[in-house]
Amino acid sequence: MEGPTTRTFTPARIVALALIGLAALGLAYLHLGTGSDSVSVPSGAYAGQLKLHPCSYATENGGYRADCGTLVVRENRHKVSSRLLALPVKRIRARSATPGVPIFRLQGGPGLSNMDFKAASRFAGTHDVVLVGYRGVDGSSKLDCREVVSAREHSRDLLSEKSYRTVAAAFKSCAHRLQRAGVDLAGYTLPERIDDFDAARRALGYRQIDLLSESAGTRTAMVYAWRYPQRIHRSVMIGVNPPDDYLWDAKTTGEQIRRYAALCAKDASCRSRTPDLAASLHSAYEHIPGHWWFLPIKKGDVRAAGFFGLINATNDGAGPLAAPRTIDTLLSAGQGDGSGAWFLSLMAQLAFPRAQVWGDVAAVGRNDAAYARRFFARHADHGSVIGSPGTELIWAGGRLLDAWPANPDENEYTRVQDSNVETLLVGGSLDFATPPQNAARELLPHLPNGHQVLLAGLGHADDFWAYQRAASNRLVNTFFDRGRVDRSLYTPNRIDFTPSISHGTIAKILLAVMLAFAALMILSLLSMALRVQRRGPFGRRASVGLRSLYVVVLGLGGWFVGALIVLIALPTVPLDDELLAALSVGLPIGLGIYLAWVNRDWAANTKATGFAAAAGGALVGGWLGFNAIEGLFALATAIVGAAVGANMILLALDVAWDLQVRDRFPAPTVKEALEARPSPG
Repeated sequence: MEGPTTRTFTPARIVALALIGLAALGLAYLHLGTGSDSVSVPSGAYAGQLKLHPCSYATENGGYRADCGTLVVRENRHKVSSRLLALPVKRIRARSATPGVPIFRLQGGPGLSNMDFKAASRFAGTHDVVLVGYRGVDGSSKLDCREVVSAREHSRDLLSEKSYRTVAAAFKSCAHRLQRAGVDLAGYTLPERIDDFDAARRALGYRQIDLLSESAGTRTAMVYAWRYPQRIHRSVMIGVNPPDDYLWDAKTTGEQIRRYAALCAKDASCRSRTPDLAASLHSAYEHIPGHWWFLPIKKGDVRAAGFFGLINATNDGAGPLAAPRTIDTLLSAGQGDGSGAWFLSLMAQLAFPRAQVWGDVAAVGRNDAAYARRFFARHADHGSVIGSPGTELIWAGGRLLDAWPANPDENEYTRVQDSNVETLLVGGSLDFATPPQNAARELLPHLPNGHQVLLAGLGHADDFWAYQRAASNRLVNTFFDRGRVDRSLYTPNRIDFTPSISHGTIAKILLAVMLAFAALMILSLLSMALRVQRRGPFGRRASVGLRSLYVVVLGLGGWFVGALIVLIALPTVPLDDELLAALSVGLPIGLGIYLAWVNRDWAANTKATGFAAAAGGALVGGWLGFNAIEGLFALATAIVGAAVGANMILLALDVAWDLQVRDRFPAPTVKEALEARPSPG
């Protein structure tokens, strides 16, 4: 007797195959699309060559007409035989028919791209705005140090002696690897970077340019004006960084803390928490709690995040790491509440390892190498309230000095020089990264045509761009257009020492979400297993929903379980570890999809094969999905990849077994066969 025929490719399966194929293609596109902005040296190119094509540049005010292209330069201009590099160039076109002097933008860092400037629209009404990629960061040769990223990601404490040694060894290993690959590290200096910009200026046909720089970029602007004074029309520096200020000394940091302490003494809410903010912060840094509930706190990570959390004073500029929130966290930690300290520790663990292109940090830092040796020899990183955790982190406790090779230009611009270029120095009174008193004391006396604007209640450059945009636009544009300083639209920023949402609140919400999703994932899988065992397989609609939409809950819950295990028991495993993602996301998704597919009455070997297929497909798919893209969205692509992998393998099994006309149910026993036989009659 023939069994019923089975349709192998049903409409539901065809739709499922199409959706799986689209999802897989989407992940492949994301993976292959990464690095699409990379540049390479064109065939037959020569030094100084610039090729441009029309394009559009996205700004905070929409797309602007632009020219995009590639500038070709020598890696080391001291060597005629040096290889060629390619740097990206973007010129955002002025909308005026009679534009003024073009503006060249210089981003801070170091180790940050110079190609992202959404605020270009604020100046492109009457000026071309030009972005030239930084060599070592944006160009065809990048000083990526994956060894340093790995060392910091696997650190138990970023400010420990062990971490310093490991990071220094990683810098040294990175330098050797780059040199073996043909990179001439002697070419990655400020003079070489400045000559790149000047080559772009010449190629674009500009006689003079204006410079708009911030933070570490102001050092480049400074040296540009010393090196080629006739080519600079005017210069605006935001968050000024004179020579020797790639390091933060504890004394100056203490001065900035006392500024906050003075503001705290005048604020009723802050004054009610501490009679002396500086003393309370010192105590908090000395007595950081080791745990918050069951979650360990990395004390060095808190110290580093606390320092960088004091750099910007406004919520718009700094977001969750604004100084008032950081101060609130440190005061709470001093009073026994470790929730905010744990959040700072977590932020440091997530952000610092990949925050910068570390090879560029090391190369640019060599400009202050001579001062750095004196700095660490006299222990200028110690004492005075909170010490100098930012310097300790960036310079690996001073060991970076001997880990990265010297370059021939590093001692050329170690002292401030006189400059007649019209220059505007802008600084926030509460800026920890580039304290304005440094610019007033060290640079302004050397600028006969210099001016300084001190913005009360503001911190570093992010505050400048976010706070009262009409005021900052007038300040910069008026100076570039007419050489006048117009700060008339500014009003002082008032520091709010009672943030509406504290780091502790964020930490509590985050932990609650993690525990809720983890519990929901576990309960969901248990209820699905019981449902299959007691009532049989899920219906078609329920199965489709569980195998597609509900995987988000299972994947997030699984990752949160994995993250909690790592945070509690595995402090050297980074949260973006690909094995962690594959296991924590893949296993629950694979199990969930298997339970939505399986029939309790199938044969044991059928169920075992299906379980292995679903789990294996989800693990491989989760790993591939996680590696499809970088950053926060990698978790989302890992979930999609795990769902695609498990569903694809199970669907392939369904099709293969149907083509083989394979019976998935166990063979009947002799007794069952006799009972099923019709009785004679």
